[in-house]
Amino acid sequence: MPAEQIRYRLTVLQRLLPMLPTIVIVMSSQVVFRLEGDPTGPLLVSAVVLCGVLPLLGLITSWSLGITLTPSAAVVHAFRRRTVPWSDVQAIRIEPLLGSRTVVIYEAGGRCTRLRAPSTGILSWDRDFEEKFHTIGRWWLDHRGPDWIPVPPPWTPWSGPPERQGSRIPGA
Repeated sequence: MPAEQIRYRLTVLQRLLPMLPTIVIVMSSQVVFRLEGDPTGPLLVSAVVLCGVLPLLGLITSWSLGITLTPSAAVVHAFRRRTVPWSDVQAIRIEPLLGSRTVVIYEAGGRCTRLRAPSTGILSWDRDFEEKFHTIGRWWLDHRGPDWIPVPPPWTPWSGPPERQGSRIPGA
């Protein structure tokens, strides 16, 4: 029995990793202040707030990032929620971005949507990234509809010369 919808989100490690530099800086500053004998009361409170509250806020805000696959559309959950009907999707590809790889959805109107999840990179590895990408692609192929037709890409000057109807060489 096929699922009615599939949801992909960032992994827990991918959500916690952006908070790691803040935690390291705050904790190392606490050690330095303790070794120098400075009063650490107010700094300790700020350290607890930064190390305890910021990661929690990061987990909460990044929890909603991702994509939900439904039979009629892909619901992209970013800072704004957007619905992309499968009939408008022209391609789904993996593209590199700053040392990581993300899934990009190309629409018929020329808009491309880079998904926040699934993604993978050196520090934020997702071992199931390839499987998630293939699932999104299969879901699109299965649900785009029988009347779907590809939209030809617009001609641009850097895509090469336009095709010619005839040859100018005599005898060719």
